[in-house]
Amino acid sequence: MSKKFLIFLSLLLVAAGVLGRFIPHSWNMTPITAIALFSSVYLGIRYSLLIVAATMLISDLFLGFYDWRIMLSVYTGFAVAALIGVLIKKYKNPLTILLGAASSSVFFFLLTNWAVWQFGAMYERSFAGLMESYTLALPFFRNMLLGDIAYTAILFGSFELISALSRKFRLGIFFQSPVSKKSVEADAWLDSSLK
Repeated sequence: MSKKFLIFLSLLLVAAGVLGRFIPHSWNMTPITAIALFSSVYLGIRYSLLIVAATMLISDLFLGFYDWRIMLSVYTGFAVAALIGVLIKKYKNPLTILLGAASSSVFFFLLTNWAVWQFGAMYERSFAGLMESYTLALPFFRNMLLGDIAYTAILFGSFELISALSRKFRLGIFFQSPVSKKSVEADAWLDSSLK
């Protein structure tokens, strides 16, 4: 990937993430986790962390800041998704991508709802209060899980399809380096699918 394209894609992901937080959506159904996973796999962990931090800070400037400890748990949850992306990159296939999205959602749910219980004023500081926090957040978790899986499938699937078509038709949109064995296998799969 050329440096110009890397920067363009990074800015595009930040814009998509900010837009995803502003457009009407179900609670917690945003593309941030998918962007963290995707950018770790294709751009690297440093870019991923910067993209996610920029996306969250820009959108939070307009949406509003809240208790810094709870906010830190939200940002940490997305940073962990970026780290999970590093594992996906090492073993990338549809199953690891799906498991990465699902495990990111679970971690985010557990961490952020613990933080709301621990630092907020909504719940009693007891085990029952913690369980109440998790129970009442289940609808938000459902939305996040569905959104994370859908957005992740869209991002990874679109990129892989465009990459394969780019190689097949020698468009050079994403890659200017020689094709790898995986690229050849992807092209063969695409050829058989298009017939």
